Amino acid sequence: MTKEFPYVRAEEALSVVASGDRVFVQGSAMTPVYLLNELAKQSGRLRDVELVCITVQGDLDVCRPELASSFRFNSMFVSAALRDAVAEGRADYIPVFLSEIPELFRQGFLPLDVAIVQVSVPDAHGFCSLGVSVDVARSAVDTARHVIAQVNPNVPRTHGDGMVHVSRLHSMVWCEDRLPEVDYASRVTDVERRIGRHIAAIVEDGACLQMGIGAIPDAMLACLDGHRDLGVHTEMFSDGLLPLIEKGVVNNSRKHIHPHKTVSGFALGSRRLYDKVHDNPSFQFLDIDYVNDPHVIRRNPKVVAVNSCVEVDLTGQVCSDSIGSLQYSGVGGQMDFMRGASLSEGGKPVIALPSRTHRGQSRIVPFLKPGAGVVTTRAHLHWVVTEFGAANLFGKNLRQRASALIALAHPDDREMLERAAHERFRVFPG
Repeated sequence: MTKEFPYVRAEEALSVVASGDRVFVQGSAMTPVYLLNELAKQSGRLRDVELVCITVQGDLDVCRPELASSFRFNSMFVSAALRDAVAEGRADYIPVFLSEIPELFRQGFLPLDVAIVQVSVPDAHGFCSLGVSVDVARSAVDTARHVIAQVNPNVPRTHGDGMVHVSRLHSMVWCEDRLPEVDYASRVTDVERRIGRHIAAIVEDGACLQMGIGAIPDAMLACLDGHRDLGVHTEMFSDGLLPLIEKGVVNNSRKHIHPHKTVSGFALGSRRLYDKVHDNPSFQFLDIDYVNDPHVIRRNPKVVAVNSCVEVDLTGQVCSDSIGSLQYSGVGGQMDFMRGASLSEGGKPVIALPSRTHRGQSRIVPFLKPGAGVVTTRAHLHWVVTEFGAANLFGKNLRQRASALIALAHPDDREMLERAAHERFRVFPG
């Protein structure tokens, strides 16, 4: 433990949290699990503490049903740790573009009483790093009345907007927990590989990539070995990007802004990934209201933005954050990058999805499920990719869209979709 700075016990640091407070919780790999579980131990003195976050990782005691009167998450993205709580009414969901979340804090729509974050050990100048989750944490630290830091030697020091001086931290708690790790590559099946090959076929040399979360982005990245001079400006990335950087396929040489830098808001993956970005100036972790600003994204040419979804209807409406009325994830940055890529010179916004669910139901549907949330509108949708091919819907009318989407559906579902299209548009989609 670094002795130059005044560390305190978790119980003392968290004593500042009061009933009715709004508390920001840093997310992804930087989720301060230790402090949150220590906070849960103080539930007896607390009521109606609102915990604001995006994605969180780990087994969190503050989510336990018996503590619902003490703690209630108000999340802007529903990750696996919170799905049951949201579905059961013990937590809430705020639909909002990822790029606009910092403004909720800065403009006082969600004023923060406390921010709980996880940071690296202070350097010789007293600066800690927000590690691999700068995203919305930067604005939370800047605006919260009180900042509690979980200081962890396992947190990588990243370059960019994530530096926080100890003078901004009201209390510091030492912790040596391992960071959460996620292996997306292990989830890649033959379906995702086929999707990845179709996406790679429309990626040009010199393109600037944005990848969403999950198996499809990793599958796509694995198919780009033969490309040259790719760049990255993305809200997040995982281990699938590392081989392309190490082989020189991704070198960021043709980017107009932040050339020779891999730009991101956060990263989530393995320890190898965290070690790779540690004190590495070729990676820039920046405030998400900048990274995800469509006006910033469009400044790079040939932006290829790849995002996934739950289902697409025959007109091109994209549901990405719910399964019917069941809240599954969030709006996130999908629309930020769909719009930014479409405005980029030579850009390609891509929605990629398997043609069927794990239960064998078509994900290209006549109508979205009742209660489904439209994240990407039909007017914003350009490229759609399944394991059966890729189609560009830009400029196509409803009948033409239906025809193109049916061709991307599973062969066993096409007759059903053709009947639905014929009934809806009064003409066979051809």
